Amino acid sequence: MRLLITMLAVLAFAALPAATQQQPSSSAAPAKASAPTPESPLNINTATQAQFEALPGLGTKVAERIIEYRQKNGNFKKVEDLMNVKGIGEKSFLKLKPLVTVGDARPAPKQ
Repeated sequence: MRLLITMLAVLAFAALPAATQQQPSSSAAPAKASAPTPESPLNINTATQAQFEALPGLGTKVAERIIEYRQKNGNFKKVEDLMNVKGIGEKSFLKLKPLVTVGDARPAPKQ
């Protein structure tokens, strides 16, 4: 009888981690906005810092520099102007090019 109880206890504890992994945590961080795709590119004239950070290879500092550049120099005329921002060279730009666009200066929706 003790053996049966011990085996049941072991099975119950073994199943516990699996059950906790399947349940979403209420303290989980909010989901990031979906990353831009070639089908829905990011307008670099209206994008927020968080939207820039969602682009591959862009961190906080470069995202800040893009916004600072845009504030000092006005809207980007073409996507290639991103290469004028410190931290975005040709190699980085080529990865970003299909994911970004320039458009009119309508404000980005708040997220």
